[in-house]
Amino acid sequence: MNFIELCLKRFSARNYTDEPISDADLQYILESFQVAPSAVNRQPWKFLIAKSEEAKEKVQRAYDRDWLKTAPLYIIAFKNTNEQWVRKYDGKPHGDIDVAIAVEHICLAATDCGLGSCWVCNFNPDIIKTEFPQPVEYEPVAIIPIGHIPNDGTVAVKTRKSLDRIVEMV
Repeated sequence: MNFIELCLKRFSARNYTDEPISDADLQYILESFQVAPSAVNRQPWKFLIAKSEEAKEKVQRAYDRDWLKTAPLYIIAFKNTNEQWVRKYDGKPHGDIDVAIAVEHICLAATDCGLGSCWVCNFNPDIIKTEFPQPVEYEPVAIIPIGHIPNDGTVAVKTRKSLDRIVEMV
């Protein structure tokens, strides 16, 4: 499929089968975010793969939703505040932006493998920090559940603003 087809196929999956992710698919997903661009190539991130039942239960404490519990694995995306690039003109740090680019690579790679994924930002970061201790400069940004989508899984219709509402040619 071409890139636009891949983007259209990707959606926020909120139900998964219990089929495990293959090692090949996981490796493909890992390589996808390894090659993600970042400001000044700082790569200010770290990704934790939660596959064990113990690790998944810890993630679920930070975001207790029944649908999340159906995913066979989670990727927790952290930004490194010491390594993120900061724009000198206004002091704007770009760590969240860089991690967001890498997370979208994860979601698109999962889609390319025929898997579902979802960005989860509505979680308690203090629980993630407690359950998965990291050096202080690492802040949790997103949790990405990944898994096989059930055949009867519902896919929300994508509604997008028209280009004339979001693009201005000057």
